[in-house]
Amino acid sequence: MTCDIRPAQAGDAADISRVIIRALLETNAKDYTPDIIARVELSFSSAAVERLIDQREVFVAEMDNRVVGTASLDGQALRTMFVLPDVQGRGIGRLLVQRIERVARERQLAILTVPATVTAEAFYARLGFVAVREAYHGEERTIIMERVLSPTN
Repeated sequence: MTCDIRPAQAGDAADISRVIIRALLETNAKDYTPDIIARVELSFSSAAVERLIDQREVFVAEMDNRVVGTASLDGQALRTMFVLPDVQGRGIGRLLVQRIERVARERQLAILTVPATVTAEAFYARLGFVAVREAYHGEERTIIMERVLSPTN
């Protein structure tokens, strides 16, 4: 199966919302309490995602004309990176990160940061991101990670 990465459009908001919510409920729920998952889930309704598409550079991963993943660039931060649980482990997340890194380089950013969930910390570490500190939003723990970007890496 081929996976294509493309810029998100307003019409993708419902599909992106479904990807995020499924990943939260099936993958992230292993590392976070139900209260935290429910609170985060509220931030990713279709309407909220539509606003994000207007505010950030959002990308989707498509396989067989189906949105299976998403990621965005917000300033120098890689954010809102999620892949459907049934296709995780197939390199889709890596493709999304590569696309975000390419855009970051085009903008001449020296460092790309990511507020990684506990669930995704090892994934980002495999891609060369290094943990620099922890952050808490209430009880929700995230790991702030960075990757130095050079024109060729």
